[in-house]
Amino acid sequence: MNTGSDEPGEVAVADEESKSERPLGSRAPEFVQARRALHLSWQVGVFVVGLAVVGAGVVMLPLPGPGWLVIFGGMAIWATEFVWAQLVLRWTKRKVTEATQRALDPQVRRRNIILTTVGLVIVVVLVAVYVWKFGFEMPWKIKE
Repeated sequence: MNTGSDEPGEVAVADEESKSERPLGSRAPEFVQARRALHLSWQVGVFVVGLAVVGAGVVMLPLPGPGWLVIFGGMAIWATEFVWAQLVLRWTKRKVTEATQRALDPQVRRRNIILTTVGLVIVVVLVAVYVWKFGFEMPWKIKE
């Protein structure tokens, strides 16, 4: 089909994923993008704020706090300006959606319930053996 013709032809249909995704690139306001120096300083500011949030999330991983949630928040801040962060977030969203779909599969759910039940039975048996052998005293209070 000629691109200039008025005849009906095949219509290209985009995937549902590409329809729902925003285009890659900077999401800075137009007046910021129009001035190179202002846009560069905007990018530096976004990078520094995102780095601080990701750093706080990394600190929260071993400490109490929502570490992964904060790290993904920092990535979302970076994704407002940087294409590489947008691609990482798209990949992460896709993988989380796939994992959710797999977890909702009845066979996988049944397997997970069986494995959890077996694990709980093992823990209960181990605790029962410990209580039968040593009683209710904790190990650090056992008298010799």
